[in-house]
This record gives sequence, structure tokens and C-alpha cells, in this order.
Amino acid sequence: MQFEVWAPQAGRVTLECDGVTRALERDPQREGWWRGEAEAHDGSRYGFAPDDGPVLPDPRSRRQPDGPDGLSAVVDHDRFDWRTEWAGRPLPGAVLYELHVGTYTREGTFDAAAERLGHLAELGVTHVELMPVCPFPGRHGWGYEGVSLWAVHEPYGGPEGLKRFVDRAHALGLGVVLDVVHNHLGPSGNHLPRFGPYFTDTHHTPWGAAVNLDAPGSDEVRAFLVDSALAWLRDYRIDGLRLDAVHALADTRACHFLEELSGAVDALGADTGRPLFLIAESDLNDPRIIKPRAEGGLGLHAQWNDDFHHALHTALTGEAQGYYADFARAPFAALAKTLTGGFFHDGTYSGFRGRRHGRPLDRNRVAAHRLLGYSQTHDQIGNRAQGDRLAALLSPGLLACAAALTLTAPFTPMLFMGEEWAAGTPWQFFTDHTDPELAKAVSAGRRREFAAHGWAEQDVPDPQDPATRDRSCLDWSEPEREPHARVLSWYRLLVALRHEQPDLTDPDLGDTKVAYDEEHRWLAFRRGDVRVAVNLGTEQAAIPLGVPDARVLAAWEPVETPGPDGVLRLPGRSAVVLLQG
Repeated sequence: MQFEVWAPQAGRVTLECDGVTRALERDPQREGWWRGEAEAHDGSRYGFAPDDGPVLPDPRSRRQPDGPDGLSAVVDHDRFDWRTEWAGRPLPGAVLYELHVGTYTREGTFDAAAERLGHLAELGVTHVELMPVCPFPGRHGWGYEGVSLWAVHEPYGGPEGLKRFVDRAHALGLGVVLDVVHNHLGPSGNHLPRFGPYFTDTHHTPWGAAVNLDAPGSDEVRAFLVDSALAWLRDYRIDGLRLDAVHALADTRACHFLEELSGAVDALGADTGRPLFLIAESDLNDPRIIKPRAEGGLGLHAQWNDDFHHALHTALTGEAQGYYADFARAPFAALAKTLTGGFFHDGTYSGFRGRRHGRPLDRNRVAAHRLLGYSQTHDQIGNRAQGDRLAALLSPGLLACAAALTLTAPFTPMLFMGEEWAAGTPWQFFTDHTDPELAKAVSAGRRREFAAHGWAEQDVPDPQDPATRDRSCLDWSEPEREPHARVLSWYRLLVALRHEQPDLTDPDLGDTKVAYDEEHRWLAFRRGDVRVAVNLGTEQAAIPLGVPDARVLAAWEPVETPGPDGVLRLPGRSAVVLLQG
């Protein structure tokens, strides 16, 4: 078997494989690369030693059986027996479900999560979006401190476990999206700098030196990231990738890294005949991210839309701290603007940032499904001091309103695990760092951060306490009890309506018409023949829909159809979906 590694600054590189050490030779065809032959098989342990230093894991390791600091292991992807023929499932018309493997079940494994996929198929979602699964220190964590971008966290089940999960999902008709992190790598177990210039001081990020996308040596670093992305889509039959915080990818080259990545993914999709896609998490409100490459954009297929979340959250909760302040001044107006224009900040002044922010979307050219809409995500819950979900803040009626707006809005909807039954468990920030100093720093930093915002330190969960992770595991007995069962039925109904009513997946963002009343706290919008109305107030609202001949498709509380005057009388804290004609 041939082994190879990029180590451009090394004068000598040795390979250790199954206890045998041999020197590698320079590759005459590729500058900075070393290669050599060794007997190996699936499971063989190996590593590289630049300049006679310690034996380190392969930067392109496919498996880390003993964690990020251990030796790598050979993976023969052809050994896996795929049982499901899968043609793929495209993003238009999708309903996504964000899932963290380590807390979706108490066991915290791919196999345990796969046993619960029937629940998602019955719910009606189309894709499962997995939070990062690359190896990270310890057993439990969010996954955003991964260090081996080609490998799978061993405690979850390793490469074979992920393949079984994907195969089971596909058998149920569910696509799989994977969250990948290219903007930084974990501080613990990160040996890449010993091999080459994977990072650069040219740019700085919240995590330190930036990943090297434009400095000397960046051609190979970019190829490293692109190839790892393609490996997930090819070797694990993943259907799409969610790219974490692309605004932190510092790249001044004429061809941006994201443009290069989107071109490579589109080419792989054409080769395989599967509809592969990329979803960005971006804080830029820049339409160029999802604009086609042929039109001068970066060519990503969709992006998260935090503006919709922030507007909805402020309307529901009244919270006005931090970035919510910009939306809380007139939350219903902000929500209306996102429903009709995508972005709230589209060149407008942001008090939170102290400057103007964003750029308008061209509603005539950007399909609505290219924006993801949600009322909750791992970030928006987990980055609260106590990880409290909306279910801990709102009545079931207001949760029903949030669901109605999310699942009937023009955007591709995304749910966060447990949201569909108003889970009573929190989703808290937890880690399992094996480095004592780093563990201590993370715990102290978390408590210090929230203490600055008025929280008592003892009320902020310790990320390193195993109980913090345990509290964040879903309680699968809840869906069988009230009020959870009623909320779950409501979600199932709304997801079914989204699939049944063509107007709810109409890609024309400009066709949505909105009316609202800030004082009386109601909002209504029209998408073709479908009318959606929510009343966040406590008193009945008289909403002038102007359609006397509409029938009720879904209602949280009993409601009469609009009378001859076209006025809908909607109970407080309730939502309704109607069909005209």
C-alpha cells in the first residue's frame, strides 16, 4: 500500500506502520510531498515522523481509533456493504432536522441514533443535518473542536457507524447533511503545524491564527479542505454539507476558497448523478455567497438566515439584549421584512455592530429555498447561559405560532432536535477536554463570560461536568405525554401541509405578502392561495384577511373561517393555516 504526506518544510520523513519504521522519499512530481510503500490492511495503525520527531497521526487520517493524538488507522471504504440504492434528495422542497449524535440518545452513538430515525421519517422531515462528527478530545462535546477533517469520532461509532447511520437514513428516504468546520481546528490534538503551513499569521480569527487560504503554501491547504469535503460526499454518501462560519474564512485570492469548493462539489454531483449541495453559515448577509458562480457569486446552494430567527425570537419573547436589540425595536416589522426580503440587515444600520450591515437580495433572482429559516438551532439555544429552549420560555400556544411561521415561511425550514415535541431538556454547552489546563480554562471562561452579563457564576453550568451533557440528552418518553404529544401532532400536520401545498414551496420570494399589527401582536401572510396567521397576544385578534371563502387546513385552537367581511377572529396565542377557495 502506498502512503503519502505533505510536509514541505521537512528534510526527512519516516513512516511507522504496524510497528515497522521506514523512510519515505520525496515525490518528484509534487513539491513538498513524501511517499513510500508498506504492507498494510484495513485497521493497520500508522503515523508519520517529520525530521525524526515524534510519530504523529496522518493529516489526512481516515480513522483515529485512540483519539486525535493517537496513531491513524487505514480504512478500506470498499469493505462496507451498502444496502440502499440512493439517487439523492435535492434541497428544494426540503425540511431539515439538526441533530447532535452525542445527545440525540442517551447512548450517544450512530447506531442508537439510527434506531430513532423512524421518528423523523414519520415527522416528515427530508434531511437529517448532523452536527460535526470529526474526532475531538474526550468522549462528549459539540464537535466544533475537531482536528482530523477526514475521520469520524470513534466514541460515536467511527467510520463504520457513520456509514450504517447514512445507509439507514437513506433506506427511510432521508437525506443526510453533515456540518463541517473549515474555519479553525481544535487547539488540542492539532498537529498540522508540524507538517506544513496549514495556518497563517496574515489573518487572525477568534480562534487564533487563520487557516491558510491565501498565503504561501495555501494551494495544498485548500486542496486538503476541498478533498476532505468531497470525501464525505463520496465515501460516506452524504448528500450535503453545512459549512460552519464561512465569514471567518479569510481569503484574499481572486478565486475565493468557497468558489473553488462549490465548483468541486458541483462536479462531483454531476459525476455521481446525485444532487449534492452546500449550505453556509454566514454572518455577512452577502447575497454573493449563494449567487451562482456564472453570475459572479461563490456558488453555494443555500445559507442559514439568522435575521429570520432573530426577528421571530424577539417577537415571541420580547428579549432585546445583544444582537436582538436591532430587531426588538419593531419585531413584527422586522419579521415582515425578512419574510418578504430575506434579510433584515440589507445595508441598514445595525446598532449592535455600530455600522451599516448587509446587502439586499434580488428577490427576482434568488430562490426562496436558498435561505434556511428556523426558530431554534444548537447555537441559539446552547449559547444561552443555561441552554434554555423556547419551550422553557413560552406557552405551547406561542410554540405553535413559532412552528407555523417556520414551516410555512418561504425559506427551507430547519428544526432542532426535540423542538418538534417542545422538549423539556435544555441544550447546554459541554466539553470533555482531556488536557487539565484547557479544561480548567474553558470552565472558567464560560462562567466569566456570562458573569459579565449579570449571571451568578454558580448558575452557569460547568462545561466539563458530565452532568451538563447528561442534562442535554433528549428524553424520549416526553413525546408520549402532554403537552408534548399535542405539539408533536401540530408539527407533523404542518410538515405534511408543506409537502402537500405547492404554494408553500414556491421559490418566488417576492410573492409573499405580509400584514401585521405591532400593538395587537398579530401577523398574517399570503403565499399563493395559502393564508397563515398568528396571534402572539393574549386577547382575540380581528385580522382582516379579505378572503371570506377560506377553509381551515390547520388550527392550534378552534377557529371559525372568516365571515363575509373577510375578517378572521383568531384566539390569543394561536395560529391558523387557511386555503382560499
